[in-house]
Amino acid sequence: MTARTAARMREIEKGFLVGLGRAAGGSIVFALPVLMTMEMWSLGASMDRPRLALLLVAIVPLLVGLSHYIGFEETETWVDDLRDAFVAIAVGFVTSAIVLSLFGLIGPHLSFDEVLGAIVIQTVPASFGAVIAQGQLGQSDEADDSRNKQAGYGGSLLFVASGAVFLSFNIAPTEEIDFISASMTPWHAIALVLVSIAMMHAIVYSVGFEGQSATRPDDYSFWSVFVRNSLPGYAIALLVSAAMLWIFGRLDDLGASAALRLVIVLGFPAAMGAAFARLIVGGQS
Repeated sequence: MTARTAARMREIEKGFLVGLGRAAGGSIVFALPVLMTMEMWSLGASMDRPRLALLLVAIVPLLVGLSHYIGFEETETWVDDLRDAFVAIAVGFVTSAIVLSLFGLIGPHLSFDEVLGAIVIQTVPASFGAVIAQGQLGQSDEADDSRNKQAGYGGSLLFVASGAVFLSFNIAPTEEIDFISASMTPWHAIALVLVSIAMMHAIVYSVGFEGQSATRPDDYSFWSVFVRNSLPGYAIALLVSAAMLWIFGRLDDLGASAALRLVIVLGFPAAMGAAFARLIVGGQS
């Protein structure tokens, strides 16, 4: 091995370790809201195991896409992105286990199944934080900017789905959404749908947040952007909300009307998460 090759290997190893450090930091920051939420502590132990496994499997494609566009290290192939997605899950799992142990929430007093469930459910937001640590916490460079610009329409929808998943995941297990949905009339639900769509469109295209110049091409009219981006984005937010509520068992034994109101209520924060995530893309759509 030549000196140049050895130096290159050390540089790659150092870069990977730095990336892991960023991933660990990002995973803790993004997971803290659920790491310190009481509902999540018991939910991991009691949640239906097939649904929990399905949730973990379902986030893998999102993590792969996020790795491709704003992952914690530059990648060249989708195989690299898949590897980084599993690295993010592993980092999220380890950091969640460490924090839960430090809080005294897992230990010998719990069964292995309860401990594993508690860690796995926290791994979901932690893995999102790990995979986007470079894009949001690391130093940006020309390679990062180039990847973001190549996101395009498909990339923007990926970010919309990721933002909706992350925010709805944090809120779906809480009892407050049950109280809100029970207090709403059909007119409240309709108004919330309209407000959600309007705010989602305004956040991405109208009110001057950083990144808006890249999300709305000059040659697209208001209605074109609204129909092509805002409406599909809200539809994705609703689908994600329904999926999260089902995974957490919140739709079990509910009638169609009550379930729809619950989805609309959760769809509001999901749409906000989707809108702000859309700004991260900065891709032409």
